[in-house]
Amino acid sequence: MLTLALAAAPYAHATPALPPAVQLALDNARIPADAVSVWVQPVDADAPSLAINADRPMNPASVMKLVTAFAALERLGPAHAWRTRVATRGQVRDGVLEGDLYLVGGADPVLGYDRLWKLLRRVRALGIERIAGDIVLDASVLRLPPHDPDAFDGRGLRPYNSGPHGLLLNYNTLLLGLYPGKTANAPVTLAAEPPLAGIEIDNRILTSDAPCGTWYRDLQASIEGGRRLVLSGSLPAACGPRTWSAAPLPPTEFGSALVATLWSEVGGRIAGSVREGTTPAEAEELFGDESPALAEVVREMNKWSSNVIARQLLATLGNSPLARAGGDMVAGGARIANEILVSAGIDTTGLVIENGSGLSRIERIRADSLGHVLIAAWRRPWMPEYVAALPVAGLDGTARGRLRDSAASGHAHIKTGTLNGVRAMAGYLLDRHGHRHAMVMMINHPEAANSTAAQDALMDWLWAGTP
Repeated sequence: MLTLALAAAPYAHATPALPPAVQLALDNARIPADAVSVWVQPVDADAPSLAINADRPMNPASVMKLVTAFAALERLGPAHAWRTRVATRGQVRDGVLEGDLYLVGGADPVLGYDRLWKLLRRVRALGIERIAGDIVLDASVLRLPPHDPDAFDGRGLRPYNSGPHGLLLNYNTLLLGLYPGKTANAPVTLAAEPPLAGIEIDNRILTSDAPCGTWYRDLQASIEGGRRLVLSGSLPAACGPRTWSAAPLPPTEFGSALVATLWSEVGGRIAGSVREGTTPAEAEELFGDESPALAEVVREMNKWSSNVIARQLLATLGNSPLARAGGDMVAGGARIANEILVSAGIDTTGLVIENGSGLSRIERIRADSLGHVLIAAWRRPWMPEYVAALPVAGLDGTARGRLRDSAASGHAHIKTGTLNGVRAMAGYLLDRHGHRHAMVMMINHPEAANSTAAQDALMDWLWAGTP
């Protein structure tokens, strides 16, 4: 059986040492062999061609999203969609809803403000111009543990630190278009979207004459007085226009501010407020709005390494009768993901899933376990959706800067992961002979940031068809 083959694949035919170019790059980066885990296997083989420290649990950073994607596609299917409902309580007379309007979240990971605008515009088209009561935002579909956005690195206003939410709107993210001036110290022009009622933006960012390196290095965002977003720092003129982002409010407050603004923009009025709450049983549903299919959501997650989408997917897995028993859908989702891997014949010894995004200091997985996830995914009917969701090295997504000067450019679909002291890469590569390989490489070491050349050397070696 396939499951048994995946669980017990031997290392008898695996290469016992790293390719010389990979070893040289690691030596140059001052990274010892015991800090590196590597696993490679042709997708049509039963055993790896290269396995180094592959049974050692390592921190995978964002590469953990490969596990989250596998579990979601396996349990929910690529066509799964989330439904957001609109309901009312009260009669509509002469354009006035004599009661409350309810937006009932379905844990949609990708409900952006453009779709939300259309949803509210449809409410107006159904004859509601004024709401005599409140607009109630119902996020009760998910029962979640408290989330502290500052807990990981103290940068709670960075969108990558946002947590899951039952009615997540626009990824809880404010996009900031930055346009540098012509000369040093000139103000940087700001265009922010979506509009948020009650948020004041104090833009203090100035243009600099520095070269365009890591352009966002000097940018800072802080909240003062509760609703005043202060932006400071500098942006090199050489960079041209750039897009930055911030998560200035918790999801409930962000949603309230966004809905209040968009309801006004579509011509709606409200006597009450936009607030959090639950939907009473007597409320009548007006209509629903479905998200894009899971296959598209996974693509958005992995191409751009969205942590909040990964967190939403894990919580969605936890939104089942079995997982809900504990009352924490994040922990429940982690248990379900582990069970899904075990059912697929994958050894989960050493596996630790905290939030499914990889933004964690405790998440762990073995290279051979992750490699078997890749092999199992290759043999699933939803394999095309899984592979197409991965960035193509040298071409797009978070891997667009990799292998640009290599003959292997465009031949590897890879997910990368980056944390302080962690660099990881996993995915598929088509070699020059037309054979495809699953590959994993993880480095956990203080010098891990210098390991890009070693990862690229592994992909070059594979592309050459050496194994």
